[in-house]
Amino acid sequence: MTLDELAKEAASFPRRIVVLGSTGSIGTQALSIIEQNQEMFEVVSIAATGRDPALIAEQAFRNRVPVIAVADADSVSEIRSHLASAIAIDSGGNYQPDFEVGPEAAERVARIDADVVLNGISGAAGLRPTVAALESGAMLALANKESLIIGGPVVKALAAPGQIVPVDSEHSAIAQALRSGTRAEVQRLILTASGGPFRGRKRRDLEAVTAQQALAHPTWDMGPLVTINSATMVNKGLEL
Repeated sequence: MTLDELAKEAASFPRRIVVLGSTGSIGTQALSIIEQNQEMFEVVSIAATGRDPALIAEQAFRNRVPVIAVADADSVSEIRSHLASAIAIDSGGNYQPDFEVGPEAAERVARIDADVVLNGISGAAGLRPTVAALESGAMLALANKESLIIGGPVVKALAAPGQIVPVDSEHSAIAQALRSGTRAEVQRLILTASGGPFRGRKRRDLEAVTAQQALAHPTWDMGPLVTINSATMVNKGLEL
């Protein structure tokens, strides 16, 4: 990289980031990295369902997020209460975030003026925010596989070259590996799979398993949707 290119890169910081699915596995990891590199990133909005008001408030307060989006309107009062406690304890001053509320809240904040929209929402609910982020012109850091599975032609038609960056673990690893060489060098791509809590079991061992057992992933806390998809190997189908 030349000195001019380094200077241009440095001038682009801090990057303005929207984190969709902030309380999930992808969202919490992203915010952890952002908080360790505050000179490089500015969180302009977070979005979550509202099932964990305490965590949403903590994330918002730590990053002084100006706009909080929650799907569940009933969670807003509890989030405000947690924020008030954090402000009182930590002398948070006049921090008063705005709220976007309702089922389309994540889609609305995906259109905020930002450099990057990280879509870590689980399931089909991630499609509309994906479309909104692409239409806004932001770079889309995409962990929501369903966006491409459900709306592939629409999403690909909207995306400019290089606008979508894969951040789901397997797709990110594959993308990085492919960039290290040429396509002619690649004979096949292998998706790894553990089977979650059922790793190593035979078909006959799976006949009487319960949902509770399927939800007991030995390594990751990913929420019920992704955890069940992992245990049933449906997640591998989605990745493929």
